[in-house]
Amino acid sequence: MNDAWKFNSAGQIVFGNGAVQRLPALIRRLGARRVAVVTDPGIVKAGLLRRIEDVLRAADIEPQVYAQAMPEPDMASVLACCAALRATKPDLLVALGGGSCIDLAKIVALLLTHGGHPSDYYGENKVPGDMMPIIAIPTTAGTGSEVSPVAIVTDDRSKMKVGLSDNRLRPAVALLDAELTLKLPPAITACTGMDALTQAIEAYYGKDHRYVESDGDPIYQGANPMSDLLAERAIALLAENLPIAVHQGSNLEARSNMMLGNILSALAFSNSGVSWVHAVAYPVAERAPRPHGEIVGLLLPYGMRYNAAVAPDRFARIGELLGESPRASREAKVEGGIARIFRLLEVLRLPSKLSQIGITRDQIDGIVESSLTIERLNRLNPRAPVRDDLVRLLNEAL
Repeated sequence: MNDAWKFNSAGQIVFGNGAVQRLPALIRRLGARRVAVVTDPGIVKAGLLRRIEDVLRAADIEPQVYAQAMPEPDMASVLACCAALRATKPDLLVALGGGSCIDLAKIVALLLTHGGHPSDYYGENKVPGDMMPIIAIPTTAGTGSEVSPVAIVTDDRSKMKVGLSDNRLRPAVALLDAELTLKLPPAITACTGMDALTQAIEAYYGKDHRYVESDGDPIYQGANPMSDLLAERAIALLAENLPIAVHQGSNLEARSNMMLGNILSALAFSNSGVSWVHAVAYPVAERAPRPHGEIVGLLLPYGMRYNAAVAPDRFARIGELLGESPRASREAKVEGGIARIFRLLEVLRLPSKLSQIGITRDQIDGIVESSLTIERLNRLNPRAPVRDDLVRLLNEAL
């Protein structure tokens, strides 16, 4: 049994409406002279890049801009971005966008600092030293990449998403301004919000850190008192505000609460970890290339049902956080919490069945087999993943 636990975050978190005005001061504090902004065409079209450029130029900072980031970065996009920025030798990256854009900036900063190929850093604790600083400015309330130690890339050989995990990948600053999310379309708001909620729930019901078996110093260490506290608040905030943010996109209070729920969720899961839902999501995405938040949201209630038998008190508390009466029986709160996730998916107009995203029965065995190879996530699941049980569960999800 391991009684010790630790907590890591971004170097600094700056949160508030209009917080992007503090960007020049943050850049100067970090001692940067050559700044590059990594973003994507959608951010340019929405006018958010112009807003950041105006703030920087007003402070006599002229950034290099790379605006070709793509959703779910693959190897080619990582290498293209790295090649485009290498000539100007930036000493700080501003990552402006969703989780994919921030992940791209993390990997590029790693390569510009230490060289090599992304595959050199697959797995845990492979970053050899400090990296150039990143200021992450998320434009979605989801993923949590702005404080997490993980970057995801699609490997060009296996065609599977692969993780680079190291606490040195955490950005130097996470700058969160809910005003940047006001133009986010409902579908993206729903998907990213379900990503954040799933991460918070998995962080909360994950295996207790004392009983996680692993070698070395794992990035994801299991649930602990700090992650529990953060996850509880995140679950309540996200569940209450996500439907409002989707259906009332200009509601700045709901957007701000989503941003707060997201950062709390990220701080929780990036220390405790995520488990079975995310392990299954990767092979599902390989066969049905849908948004990550859509897939994990679909799988969430089934993962809750699978794990509830071995952590009933945890799931009863989740039920309360989702709106079930504290006076209800433990069983009623557990079942009510699962039912509330199904209803939330309906309200958000997101799928709750694998068949809705194109998964067929003959693919289930392969999905389960692939998911069981992701040991860094499965070791955190409170109920041991068993092949036949998971096949039955996913067949129920068709």
